[in-house]
Amino acid sequence: MRKHYYFAVALAAVLVLGACSKKQPADSDEAEGTATPVQVATATQQPLDQIVTAEAVLFPLQQANITPKISAPVAKFYAQRGDHVKAGQLLATLEDRDLRASAQESKNLYQQAQASYSNTANVTLPTDLTKAKADVEAARQALDAAKKVLESRETLFHEGAIAQKLVDDQRVVEVQAQAQYDTASQTLRSLQQSGQTDQMRMAQTQMEAAKAHYDSVAAQVQYAEIRSPMAGVISDRPLNIGEMASAGSPIFTIVDISRVVARANVPAAQAASLHVGQPATISGAGGDLTGKITVVSPAVDPSTTTLQVWVDAPNPGEKLKLGSTVQVSMNAGVIPNAVVVPVAALLSSDEGGEKVMIAGADGLAHEQKVEVGIRAGDNVQILSDVKPGDKVITQGGLGLDDKAKIEIATPGEAGDKDDKDDKDDKK
Repeated sequence: MRKHYYFAVALAAVLVLGACSKKQPADSDEAEGTATPVQVATATQQPLDQIVTAEAVLFPLQQANITPKISAPVAKFYAQRGDHVKAGQLLATLEDRDLRASAQESKNLYQQAQASYSNTANVTLPTDLTKAKADVEAARQALDAAKKVLESRETLFHEGAIAQKLVDDQRVVEVQAQAQYDTASQTLRSLQQSGQTDQMRMAQTQMEAAKAHYDSVAAQVQYAEIRSPMAGVISDRPLNIGEMASAGSPIFTIVDISRVVARANVPAAQAASLHVGQPATISGAGGDLTGKITVVSPAVDPSTTTLQVWVDAPNPGEKLKLGSTVQVSMNAGVIPNAVVVPVAALLSSDEGGEKVMIAGADGLAHEQKVEVGIRAGDNVQILSDVKPGDKVITQGGLGLDDKAKIEIATPGEAGDKDDKDDKDDKK
């Protein structure tokens, strides 16, 4: 009796298990038939602005480190850090009392040399020339007189009125007079030709040397005045009044921030489409600036595989500050017939790269690996395997299997489905 009871219980358990196992395929078929709600967008063919974006650092268009040409203590400052200055504006003066005294001394010496030159030109040379002419005339007259006396004595000697000795003595006198005349004539010729020029040249050289020394010392006095070489803002002033300003060490740093240059490192592949003159925008905490590309480096940095690109833009109101990090957006031109889909349609592929899910006419999702081109705002260019008119899934495609059953939902339904799936996964 007890054996029959145990057999009946075992048979009932087998029947229950069989019934459960027969019901399971029905549940599975029902799950496989469930369609996932998704939202889609149509791939279009349209012109697409090729915008290259990168982070950059702002630099001034112009900068000057003002270094004094002389070493001297600072006597006075006329501008402070942060002041706006103009080109040529006096910024500081250095101690220059010793230089002014030296300049006055050099000026006096120069004036002396000028007077000496004038005296040589107007007094000394004419006087010397007059004296030389007088000497020549006196020597000529003495020579003529000696010749007449010699002729007279020679006549008297031939007449037997005087002795030979008197004739010989007079001949010596005539020779001496001739020598004196020749010497005076030579002196006059030398003075008229080279002597006058040499004296003038010497006087002029002395005057020019004195002037050069005076100009040098006067320039030293001017160097004691520190003036701005450009318009801009004083960004640094390291010294205080009384401290020594050294020749070659900056006493001011001035930057012109009315225009700024954003220097960005752009990947070589993106930089290939950039050229000097293309429009660009600099965006920072103070707002946006419109400018253009002024430099595209011809060399790639091998450590980063990037090129440096400069964007120059006016900075009205100095709203962007130097040294700040900004974003530059550079318009590299228009792609006329780009196949474009929303960025939201892009998914990461399990095999690497990127993919999209295309909603087919058969009600199934078809996975398609794609090659991506440029991105412009919320849109992205697809270079392969997507045609204009294809329906790409923009919501509900995350985690969706290839050839999964889908239904196109109204906006919001696919997102609700994704949120529900996330909550279920957390449970």
